[in-house]
Amino acid sequence: MISQDDVRHVARLARLRLEAADAERMTAELARILEHIDKIAELDLAAVAPTAHVLAAVDVLRPDKPRPSLSRDEALRNAPAVSDDCFRVPRMQS
Repeated sequence: MISQDDVRHVARLARLRLEAADAERMTAELARILEHIDKIAELDLAAVAPTAHVLAAVDVLRPDKPRPSLSRDEALRNAPAVSDDCFRVPRMQS
């Protein structure tokens, strides 16, 4: 069983401020959640394959297809500064 001290400790770790009434309510809610977890732990899930998602995820992205792109000269044509066929950018100060 979870105690109010446990709830206050978890709240402190999560940097949450709990009033006394909130601590009582959260203790009851967390106790119910832990009861559900105990029920799930009783199930025989040996034949159930682990999954990353409860639904079958389908890749919705289109396949990559090579397409023509800009030549180096075209890409650098409007650059404000070029050095050794590359964009020249200001140095980052640390």
